[in-house]
Amino acid sequence: MTPPKAIAWDIDGTLIDSEPTHLRALITVSAAHGVDLTTGPADRFLGVHMADVWTLLRPQYTGGLTYERWLAEIIACYGDDRATLAPMPGALDTVAAFAAAGIPQACVSNSLREIVDANLAVLGIAPDLAFSLSFEDVPAGKPDPAPYRLAARRFGVDPASVWAIEDSLTGARSALDAGLTLFLLGDHPGRPIPPGAIRISSVSEVLTAFQKLAA
Repeated sequence: MTPPKAIAWDIDGTLIDSEPTHLRALITVSAAHGVDLTTGPADRFLGVHMADVWTLLRPQYTGGLTYERWLAEIIACYGDDRATLAPMPGALDTVAAFAAAGIPQACVSNSLREIVDANLAVLGIAPDLAFSLSFEDVPAGKPDPAPYRLAARRFGVDPASVWAIEDSLTGARSALDAGLTLFLLGDHPGRPIPPGAIRISSVSEVLTAFQKLAA
């Protein structure tokens, strides 16, 4: 492994503890339309784009609900719950340290632009980023490699020299298939970890790895 020429961050669950907020919004809106999501696995929608979530749940909804109305209600519910959002441990310090070291950074998200911008506003890291990518910026979202391929092109460097940090297996697959060096955050019990993933328990470990290589 060589020092990175750029850093590509996932946002939800990696930089910001937003997965519970996303899930609450989905559960609340679904309940209003006759679907109880409180009994299933909490991580079944982790890293999955909302269009794919809609495809899975659409047959259960009642009353002629449209995708556009459903999505608008979820975004509104998420925004109303914004006070629950908080940075992941070590996230802000790690981003600031890479910025101080002159390493270009970007956020590569599977969320819609409204959610991406809301999360970045809570984190306050926009000045440290070269750019951010949302689902609307690519022809296909994660697990397709398109988001991370676009990030590498925007950085103007070889994909292998970009370090991607992800918390979901969906995002991990996207980064690895795009040829990036992947750090995978958290435990994923009972689910196969993609070969090539570097397991970490905190985003601070990415900075530690960089510092060791730079020493």
